[in-house]
Parts: sequence; C-alpha cells; structure tokens
Amino acid sequence: MNEDAVKNWIIKANNDLKIGKDELITKEPVTDAMCFHMQQCVEKLLKAFLIFEGKELIKTHDISLLIRECAEIDKDFNALFDIEVDGLTDYAVEIRYGEEFYFPSIDEAKEAIEICEKVKEFVLGKLKERGFSF
Repeated sequence: MNEDAVKNWIIKANNDLKIGKDELITKEPVTDAMCFHMQQCVEKLLKAFLIFEGKELIKTHDISLLIRECAEIDKDFNALFDIEVDGLTDYAVEIRYGEEFYFPSIDEAKEAIEICEKVKEFVLGKLKERGFSF
C-alpha cells in the first residue's frame, strides 16, 4: 500500500467536493460542472480505498464497477447502492459530451453533493477501521 498515493487521492477527492460546494453558493451555480465534480469525488474516494487494499486500478468512471470492486474486499460497500451513488456515473461523461447536453437542476446538484458527502464519510470510516489515518 502506498500511503502517499492514498492521501493524494483523498486530497483530490476533497478538492472536487470543495469545488461543488463552493459553486453552490454562487449567484448562478453551474450545475453540470458541480455534478461532474461530485462524480469525480466519489470515483477518487473509491479508488483510494482500492489503492489502500493493494488493488491495481482499472481505468473507469463507472461508479457501479468501482463499488463492486470494493465490495469484493468489504461487502459493506454494497450499501452504497442504497443511496444511489451509482447514478453519479452519468455525470462523468453523459453531461459533458454528445449531441444533447444535460443541465441538472439545482436540486439534483444539491443531492449529488449530499451523496458525495455520505460516500466520503463511509470510505474514510472504512479506511480508519483498517488503520489508515489522514
């Protein structure tokens, strides 16, 4: 396990979360960018856990796939499906490319931030259980 790598992934995830939360309080929040950063935050948190566990990273933005990879190590990760974390995957590519751009509502962006915060608490808790301190 490369402790510095895990810390760096968590720092990058926190930066994504901060971007989304900071944008939320602006006069006209850019919801598509906010949701993209929430997807990125969750992706990085899950990858930080996998790195901690010595897994080789797969190049994917698919949150469902990353949750399943984590659940192979700790079945508790399946609980993330209950809060519909995997729905954030659409914000990685769908809203950024294509013929029909999608602009999430402010409520969708707020929900994405809430989901992201839950995942952060969950993943950091799992890392702490395993002796990782940040």
